[in-house]
Amino acid sequence: MSRNGGLMTSKPVMASEALVLIEPPRGNGYGRTAMDVVIVPCPRVSLSSAMDFVTLTKPEITLLVVLATGLGTVMASPVLDHVLLLHVPCGTALLASGSATLNQYLERAHDAKMRRTASRPLPAGRVTPRAALYFGLGLSLSGTLYLAFTLNALTSLIGLVTLLSYLLLYTPLKRRTSLCTVIGAFPGAAPVLMGWSAVRDGLAPEAWLLFVILFLWQFPHVLAIAWLYREDYAHAGMRMLSSGAGEGGLVFRQLWIATLALSVAALLPGIIGMTGRLSLYGALVLDLGLLCFVARVSSRQSRQAARHLLHATVLYLPLLYAIMVLDKA
Repeated sequence: MSRNGGLMTSKPVMASEALVLIEPPRGNGYGRTAMDVVIVPCPRVSLSSAMDFVTLTKPEITLLVVLATGLGTVMASPVLDHVLLLHVPCGTALLASGSATLNQYLERAHDAKMRRTASRPLPAGRVTPRAALYFGLGLSLSGTLYLAFTLNALTSLIGLVTLLSYLLLYTPLKRRTSLCTVIGAFPGAAPVLMGWSAVRDGLAPEAWLLFVILFLWQFPHVLAIAWLYREDYAHAGMRMLSSGAGEGGLVFRQLWIATLALSVAALLPGIIGMTGRLSLYGALVLDLGLLCFVARVSSRQSRQAARHLLHATVLYLPLLYAIMVLDKA
């Protein structure tokens, strides 16, 4: 403490994880003085904890989900409704964030066994399982109710079914069968249906075409991840690849089949008149680029080539969406 004109002033003392404030002396009713020590959480620690909860929501994946929902909304809208464009991504982001958090809650023990996930907030012990469970449930419930009250019951129902199938089917099946990739692709492609139903309160063939594109895109994306981190997944008991696929052969044939099917599906909106020539030619360029990355990883079978393919799939989807939206506009 220090004196300033005869008055005692508080002096903060920084501890490793807290800010300690020693209050000025005060009378205690017995002719003596007493001091209060107030411990305030350090802002640095609070910010770190908040970022751990943000990490639980998997912001990168949530962004892709929001983009997919936005595409469905734009493609279904004769005229863009700005209020709708606000409600759809908000509700979707809440639901996707809750799903990602609950997924990490369910897989925390397995994440601790893999190098790529061991530093996540739950296996690293920075967030308690109970806190993550309550956080995930709160986000999921908020998202489901938000979609129901601001949009319509169908959109909320699709979101709820997507959440439950992702957590109760795809997540446990990752340790039982390599078919989990196929099963997980269904809830993974559902966001475009949510975007479409938010506008039309129903689903049309065009909505299912958008669903097929997103469904097929997941295979080169997930297979690149599964092959790149195949030792990690095997150590954690997750069967993301078919038996023997990790050594080559089968996984690269699957990559070729899935990417070729995606290339055809991406051209269909332009071919059937759902979009125009810009979308058709843009999809053709993106398809050829993605096929080049698949050819490269198939011939080299290296981690670097697999990582490049993974990055290419991450760029492919938002670029395809952007071209389709620009063409419609």
